[in-house]
Amino acid sequence: MIQLCQSSDIQDPGAKGFSDDNYNILVVHKDGQFYGYRNSCPHIGVPLEWMPDEFLDKEQRLIMCANHGAEFLIETGECIAGPCSGQSLTAVPVEVKDGVLYAEISE
Repeated sequence: MIQLCQSSDIQDPGAKGFSDDNYNILVVHKDGQFYGYRNSCPHIGVPLEWMPDEFLDKEQRLIMCANHGAEFLIETGECIAGPCSGQSLTAVPVEVKDGVLYAEISE
């Protein structure tokens, strides 16, 4: 498990990206729950955001790929619109312990 940030650092609803040489992930906070995914569109493998930490649509109801406009359900990572429809983002397990957000990063 790697420590990402304080859980309060991500607004609800909101999202934040985290990366280093070993990982590139995003975490979405919605309705008190945290959802982690690899920051890679299943269509062509590019990062999803168009600007740092800009992963959600205008209404903050869906994860959106800035490259082709694919839309993903926050709760499951399933693509519901766009060129990768029916595919899903790769989930990354996240959990909160004592107000700190952690992710299980596998190689």
